[in-house]
Amino acid sequence: MKLEGVHHVTAITGDAPRNVDFYARVLGLRLVKKTVYHLFYGDDEGAPGNDITFFEYPGARRGSAGAGMVHTVGWRIASPEAIDFWESRLADEGIAGERYEDGAFAFRDSEGLRHALISGESEDEPLIADHPEVPKEFALQGFHGVRAYAHDPEQSRRFLEETLEFEPSGETGWEARGAHRGGLYLYDQSDERGVPGAGTVHHVAWASPMHEHEAWQRRVAESSASPTPVIDRFYFKSIYFREPSGVLFEIATVGPGFTADEPLETLGERLSLPPNFEHLRDRLEGVLTPLPDLRALRAGK
Repeated sequence: MKLEGVHHVTAITGDAPRNVDFYARVLGLRLVKKTVYHLFYGDDEGAPGNDITFFEYPGARRGSAGAGMVHTVGWRIASPEAIDFWESRLADEGIAGERYEDGAFAFRDSEGLRHALISGESEDEPLIADHPEVPKEFALQGFHGVRAYAHDPEQSRRFLEETLEFEPSGETGWEARGAHRGGLYLYDQSDERGVPGAGTVHHVAWASPMHEHEAWQRRVAESSASPTPVIDRFYFKSIYFREPSGVLFEIATVGPGFTADEPLETLGERLSLPPNFEHLRDRLEGVLTPLPDLRALRAGK
């Protein structure tokens, strides 16, 4: 069995309207689903591999990443010219980034969540969201991987390589690559203690084919990592566990997908509720934080 790279990355926001404006307007991603309140951004079809999500805790204090936490979300882009485009676009928004010798460009959102854009060719299909202000050749193409802090990355090696079958990539990096997609998992050493909060990553999810999901649950359990039972999230099924360095992992299925309860054309425009909560729609919509108009954002207005 092989995992199909990063399925999604879930972080925390204390300001849903500003979050929507940044990820849907500035970064050009599509808001493909909103539940109470869990915001999902991705490509035009909401495919695994380009899906960054946020729990909203209104007014949450800003956190900081430390040992046992993901600190950077890496995105694939096509070329150095795309780096130039994003550096200019973000500067217009008052966001200063940093270029590195390897060509990567890093920046933070308004709550401090760090992103890195990595240019270069990939065998993976580009997962792109259409946006009038972002040319397709410069758009985000899906996850490159994530970077985490750890006291001692070596304590995770056996679990990553033997249980999850990640392949080594450099001294403190691994790749999860299946038949269709791949993604990197990289460590930086740190003894700092993290503070969960706005602008921090809650967990990283790895993609599994539907028919292998229960087998993954058993395999992780046999490694003594104490996974949850399989949980039905309606749009995918999930198990959760912490890898030895403390980072919260999820293994999520590729499917059924976000079109399970609304058509592709209008993904994310309406609050999605489980059937047994539908009778509470009016009450919930009255207390949730109002969000910007999605059609206007996607039209570049």
